[in-house]
Amino acid sequence: MSAGSNPGQNRLLGALPTAEFNLLIADLKLISMPRGKVIYESGVESKHVYFPTASCIVSMLHVMEDGSCAEIAAVGDEGMVGVTAFMGDGITSSRAIVQSAGHAFQLAVVTLKKDFARLSGLQRLLLRYTQALIRQMSQTAVCNRHHSVEQQLCRLLLSSVDRSSSNDLIMTQESIANMLGVRREGITGAAGKLQALGFISYSRGRITVIDRLGLEAHACECYAVVKKEYDRILPDKPAGLRAGAH
Repeated sequence: MSAGSNPGQNRLLGALPTAEFNLLIADLKLISMPRGKVIYESGVESKHVYFPTASCIVSMLHVMEDGSCAEIAAVGDEGMVGVTAFMGDGITSSRAIVQSAGHAFQLAVVTLKKDFARLSGLQRLLLRYTQALIRQMSQTAVCNRHHSVEQQLCRLLLSSVDRSSSNDLIMTQESIANMLGVRREGITGAAGKLQALGFISYSRGRITVIDRLGLEAHACECYAVVKKEYDRILPDKPAGLRAGAH
């Protein structure tokens, strides 16, 4: 079994008590998550939730009436896509689209609701994760309002590398502009400055982080605040298979 095909490689699932983890894995289905796949549209009742693994990253976008959008949160192997499934009527409030290709474990909402009600460890963990997700959304809103495009780009690149298995990211200027809710010209200028500083290299939709420490020093405090919140509730990335995941 490869790392990406083991449910324990999702840090949220990996943090479950062993007994609850073993009960849950029988209902999980591994699916491919190609880049650009739309998982949810805003206002639609979700039928499944998703636990990304390995390098899979899902962007949660708020879409305006005129079609413009901005990223309000991103979810990788530290979390779950679809928290509305256990918090209310299951109607999604944002568009969820795969930013970085990979795999995820799919779980039916009806199953999640049943397990959420009967498994105390799962319930506590998902509520704590939701708290961290709300913190990420709040911090993103503040960042977009008070910090420069350059700083926002640093935050986005650092958080993406954290969720990836390498320093190479497949990102076009257009996709970054959509995620940050800014003009493409602003991304061109910001990426050019970061490249001139030697922090990144950028070519044909591929960004490579060369100097992570430099990027961290250049970023605003928002990246560190959000990372600290997730690290507080989740273990480090697992090095091997979780017991019970056969």
